[in-house]
Amino acid sequence: MGHSHSHSHSHSHNDLKGRNLLISILLNILITVSQVIGGLVSGSLALLSDALHNFSDVLSLVVSYVANKLSKKQASIHRTFGYKRAEILAAFINAATLIIVAILLIIEAIKRFQNPEDIKTGLVIWLSLLGIIANGVSVLLLKKDSNSNMNMRSAYLHLLTDMMASVAVLIGGLLMKFYQIYWVDSALTLAIAIYLIWMGYDLLKTSTKVLMLFTPESVPIKEIVAEISAFEAIKNVHHVHVWQLNEDEVHLEAHIDFNYDITLSQFDAILDDIEELMYHKYDINHVNIQPEFGKCDVKDLIVQD
Repeated sequence: MGHSHSHSHSHSHNDLKGRNLLISILLNILITVSQVIGGLVSGSLALLSDALHNFSDVLSLVVSYVANKLSKKQASIHRTFGYKRAEILAAFINAATLIIVAILLIIEAIKRFQNPEDIKTGLVIWLSLLGIIANGVSVLLLKKDSNSNMNMRSAYLHLLTDMMASVAVLIGGLLMKFYQIYWVDSALTLAIAIYLIWMGYDLLKTSTKVLMLFTPESVPIKEIVAEISAFEAIKNVHHVHVWQLNEDEVHLEAHIDFNYDITLSQFDAILDDIEELMYHKYDINHVNIQPEFGKCDVKDLIVQD
């Protein structure tokens, strides 16, 4: 029982997100191809590592784009939630790839420290500039939606870290060109990799909590139960579950034991009050209550199903 207060994004806004992702995908394909060729020709590990990161960006952006499209598909008998969790899954995959790419970069950087090579710095400088410009455009396209959508945030973080990596590669290219400090190529690769792990871990942790149906950190279950229990007709609140379905929906379900055998119309009135309280005070927009009177079941707050 209960109804939803959730408000979905407009169709045009979703289309705009999809268009921005598509533009970013095309820009990153251009960067990746250019930097792979440039890295092989110049011998720059930092440039190749940036290209590898850009390739992971292409994959992550494609995942984000597909997830964005899937999230708009309607629910059905076989998929009662539709594809609402597609964008959370995309964020998890993207965060995991950030960390995997970073580990690969650390391994390569250590190898290059042991065997430094001369590098054609002119190519490194020009291609890093290309990376900065193209990723900068992509970052600006996705910045607005990154604040309210985990999937878009994962794509935004990929692009932001890659833009910063390109800046680091540019600085390294200038140092190598004018001061012949070739070990800086490996040092920058190592720094980029550590930064990727730091950025990816937080997003991986957040998306994992949502996928595992953990209680959102912003939802104080004991406080909520106390507020619901304060209703005159309510004797006990138990068997509580709270989870986040996606960026826009937080669900609460619970069993409520009443003091007396109320009518359906009385229950509906109490349910309306509970829903309004949950939505306006705790941003919970889906409430499902099972009413009980004199039922012999476990009355614990949290019950393992």
